[in-house]
Amino acid sequence: MRLGILDIGSNTVHLLAADARPGGRPLATTSDRTVVRIMRYLTPEGAISEEGVQALVAAVARARSMAEAERVDTLLATATSAVREALNGDDVIARIEAALGQPLQVLTGEQEAELTFLAVRRWFGWDAGRILLFDIGGGSFEFAAGADEVPEVAASVPLGAGRMTVQFMPDDPPGEDAAAQLRAHAETVLAPVAERIMALPRPDHVIGSSKAIRSLANLAGREVTGLGFDRTVLSRSSLGSWIPRLARIPASARQELPGITADRALQIVAAAVSLHTAMTMLKIDELEVSPWALREGVLLRYTEQLSWSGRA
Repeated sequence: MRLGILDIGSNTVHLLAADARPGGRPLATTSDRTVVRIMRYLTPEGAISEEGVQALVAAVARARSMAEAERVDTLLATATSAVREALNGDDVIARIEAALGQPLQVLTGEQEAELTFLAVRRWFGWDAGRILLFDIGGGSFEFAAGADEVPEVAASVPLGAGRMTVQFMPDDPPGEDAAAQLRAHAETVLAPVAERIMALPRPDHVIGSSKAIRSLANLAGREVTGLGFDRTVLSRSSLGSWIPRLARIPASARQELPGITADRALQIVAAAVSLHTAMTMLKIDELEVSPWALREGVLLRYTEQLSWSGRA
């Protein structure tokens, strides 16, 4: 069957179409995204402005048309923190559902963490042992940790790259003082999550799975071979050495750096500070990058349910 996974996130509206079956590896046929960056449309009260809602609806309508062109049998549409937490979230959801012509599943932060953890576990396999997951979106930062497919800890905190850019780094370039202020804020927000994770046994592998983390790993990481495939590894020391430079140069210069795309250039400093703070608090020296994340987790969970229901 051909499934479409529509991820309506804080930064992008991303459609993944894939041929999938229970027990089989999904084979992607199309991946298309529209950059929206909802955080820039938030009013002081926390609502998504009319302009922002229109941008979301247009992106969703475009994705629906593409899914139809790709002959998708079932479209799985999910929304994450930006829609979930907006003051006018109910109205936004209703308008998105009208554009989709079907219901929208709004995920909690913990569900995001659990589904992403499932995808990462399947990609790295059981031999990876205990996994600690980091995933930075536009609005939130997810964590999950455990030895199985269901994490022992799944948590979400409001430290997404877009949200932190708006709150702490509105200037371009933001400067090192802004980075220091964000770091102090992140330490406070992360403390309860860090305590829960530090109570678990040490992970065998620490995995990062978001576009922001992939971008930072492309900039400051290195390629290694292990677990039967090549992978990208990002060290805390290398990441930390880049933060002052990223904070001092404008977005137009950041997007010229290796791995930093134009749509991530504005938010990459905040992502780097939040990630480095988390790695420092959890005493993580390096992490590996997963090509699978939330969309693949949604797909895997759906095909799993089909198998159990006998509908596959």
